[in-house]
Amino acid sequence: MHTPVSIGLVKKNQADKSRPDVVAAVRGGDWSQPMDGEGIPADSTLESALYWREIYTDILEMEEKVLARIRQLMDTQSDAGRHEVELTNVPVVVAQAERFRQRLGYWDERVAQLDGDPHLHPRRKAD
Repeated sequence: MHTPVSIGLVKKNQADKSRPDVVAAVRGGDWSQPMDGEGIPADSTLESALYWREIYTDILEMEEKVLARIRQLMDTQSDAGRHEVELTNVPVVVAQAERFRQRLGYWDERVAQLDGDPHLHPRRKAD
């Protein structure tokens, strides 16, 4: 199992609430941080687990597209610009994607527990 990615030296409890960018970066890398209203996978119904699995699937697909687009745009940047993006933007998006991948795993597992066969309710495919 992986451990959450730390964004710089900033810890969750050190995030300055007056800096929404810092709060978002810290939240984005904290795998234990559920979405608002998510609840605890172990307490969910099958309907709820399927709902959250779909939400996390959608968000993860979006994050992966964002990262691919960032990397594509980096190809046209100067070495200095590309280096700065690698130090700033890329780690934040990667941490967010990993958070969503981890949360999705919780819901995949819950669906399997409740349903017995996760293939009966496959994740929705990208449009």
